[in-house]
Amino acid sequence: MLFHVRMNVNLPAAMPAEEATRLKLDEKALAHRLQEEGKWRHLWRIAGQYANVSVFDVDSVDELHALLTSLPLLPYMQVEVMPLCRHPSSIRLDDR
Repeated sequence: MLFHVRMNVNLPAAMPAEEATRLKLDEKALAHRLQEEGKWRHLWRIAGQYANVSVFDVDSVDELHALLTSLPLLPYMQVEVMPLCRHPSSIRLDDR
């Protein structure tokens, strides 16, 4: 199942720089692993914002929920999820 996920990050201004750096490094490591596993198919920065648009390829909504709740930055994110399905006018036979 494919999901379009928008993540807006808002770290508190009072957060110590060392904590912010650690969270970002942990987030990056997890994002890399999930991309290598094929679960986080696309990751795009939204220009001028601390936000991204991503496409996840998972087996279920529960799996997506588990992945999103494992993100170190989740407590500082606003997340919007949209399930995707194939468009009948698409000329592609496979999205992989």
